[in-house]
Amino acid sequence: MNKKVLIPIADGSEEIEAACLIDVLRRAGADLTIASVNNLEITASRQLKILADKLISECKDEIYDLIALPGGMPGAQNLCDNKILEELLKEQKNSGRLFAAICASPAVVFDHQKLIEGYKATCYPSFLEKMRNCIPIDQKIVVDRNCITSQGPATALKFSIKLIEHLFSAQKAVAVADSMLITKYNHK
Repeated sequence: MNKKVLIPIADGSEEIEAACLIDVLRRAGADLTIASVNNLEITASRQLKILADKLISECKDEIYDLIALPGGMPGAQNLCDNKILEELLKEQKNSGRLFAAICASPAVVFDHQKLIEGYKATCYPSFLEKMRNCIPIDQKIVVDRNCITSQGPATALKFSIKLIEHLFSAQKAVAVADSMLITKYNHK
């Protein structure tokens, strides 16, 4: 069965993180939708243009196995400000389905919207001290229940592999990591 994944993007999203999520999850065979909270074409944090598949408003009645947010500023704030995405994330969390974020998004989106109240989470180091509604952990990747968070651009590949592990299986995560020459991926 195909796993449905939503990658929301916005003007100012971190392109390395967005590209890693998209590329790695597609390699795993995920049925991926890239949805913009702005216009179909966004300008990422380093001025790269990214064309979304659709607008977030077209996703509001869909059910996803995983919603994964890239970070970047002001991208994370633009994601946080979108009410449709906020409702999708609340439903995702409450249903027990996977939700994930990297870089600024765990703090700016998840913590601000109280999605991770009582959860352990990580984010970009300079945002860690701003997290008030969770238990901030200074680690590259943190998994707590159905939430997976990571620190930033340098952790984006392993974060994406970790998402495969939880979305599909440890075996698929290792297979994709091996095919990408990500050495010594350890799912434990």
